[in-house]
Amino acid sequence: MGVTVATHQPIFLPWPGFFHKAAHVDYLVLLDNVQFSRDRSWLTRNRLKNEDGELWLTVPVLRKGRRLQTIRRVEIHNEKAWRRKHLVSIQQNYVHAPYFTDYFPGIEGIYQKKHSLLAEFTTELISFLLDALALQTNVIRQSELGVAGKGTELLIKICEHLGAARFFALPGAEKHIDKEATTKSGIEIIRANFRPPIYPQLWGDFLCNLSALDLLLNCGPKSMEIVARESNR
Repeated sequence: MGVTVATHQPIFLPWPGFFHKAAHVDYLVLLDNVQFSRDRSWLTRNRLKNEDGELWLTVPVLRKGRRLQTIRRVEIHNEKAWRRKHLVSIQQNYVHAPYFTDYFPGIEGIYQKKHSLLAEFTTELISFLLDALALQTNVIRQSELGVAGKGTELLIKICEHLGAARFFALPGAEKHIDKEATTKSGIEIIRANFRPPIYPQLWGDFLCNLSALDLLLNCGPKSMEIVARESNR
């Protein structure tokens, strides 16, 4: 069938759809050499859960005078005491989750490294979650490939660099791809069949599309089986 590739920005503690995509490709390329959005985005924040519902965790970053910086150059605002706040929040709200003791030490260890660059921090968290979810996908940062561009042009360059004839896209992402250009380049767009998984959670009513860390702490080794089952339902 040939090599299949997907791309995604290195977001903070990604949601299950990110890992569904990773499970279906040979290479997942993290787009760290594209422009960092100054608006609130999933690059610096994500949702877990507590007794009140959504629990937002945000990584503070330096923004002043850095309007056009790329993601790989974004620095974490380490003068703020955000790491301990994150870890305490996770511990307090998930200590009774079935698999808390299996995975929390790994998350804690990454936080304790005190990364200075956002992309290094989020990429290490992504790698940890991939391992915990038993996914063997090759993860490469765009900056390591030495390719640049925007939109479909960048997609094509990445596929050509990795010798891929197939690009895996989540629902909703297809509308941003120039199908004529990819077809001309010999690249087939594969549309993901993804449905947000429903699974046992703590704290009352189910909340959809939280960080995959919520899924992992609640369901452990069965997490990707649940994602696959829901997507095939």
